[in-house]
Amino acid sequence: MKIGEVANQAGVTVDTVRFYERVGVLPPAARTASGYRDYEPDTVERIRLTRELQGIGFTLTDAVDALAAHDAGGATCESERWRLDAVLARVDSKLAELGALRRRIVKAQDACTDGRCVFTTPRRTTSRT
Repeated sequence: MKIGEVANQAGVTVDTVRFYERVGVLPPAARTASGYRDYEPDTVERIRLTRELQGIGFTLTDAVDALAAHDAGGATCESERWRLDAVLARVDSKLAELGALRRRIVKAQDACTDGRCVFTTPRRTTSRT
């Protein structure tokens, strides 16, 4: 498959396909006699899987590592579950950060309601002698 066809079927840009090849999501494509990349049909599914992994919180590095484990053989749900656990821990941490941020915002709103707006600073008076 040519790169444009892969990109179109996978719902990404040609640049994304090239990038994914460069960072190891995709194995290097074979080249035609004229130098064009010639991808295997399963390339589209590999890109879709990578996008899905990223969609559930995997970093690109996480996705590349998971694909490499799969490619090496022996990867099972049981042996790879730790990857999901790590993503979930990151999400839980981010949720805690967002919860703390929300509490700070509500506190600032309450201060504004009480006439103690956080957007104003007390004016300093300077005396000249």
